[in-house]
Amino acid sequence: MPTVRRIGSARFFFYSNEGAEAPHIHVERAGGVAKFWLEPVGLASSSRLRGHELRRLERLVVEYRDEFLEAWHGFFRS
Repeated sequence: MPTVRRIGSARFFFYSNEGAEAPHIHVERAGGVAKFWLEPVGLASSSRLRGHELRRLERLVVEYRDEFLEAWHGFFRS
């Protein structure tokens, strides 16, 4: 499960067996997890994260979207 970036206590990653899905990023923070689609950015699912945490994480996904997409395509093209 490649970690793409860490920001504070949040870890942004994807699983190595998800190449058949649309590009997305998982975020793990303080015991909670979320999954965000990247094209366009949108929340796919979440568990144990509050609304304000999800909004903050979504802003980070938007900010780093190009980096996440580059990592996704770079990994799954191999």
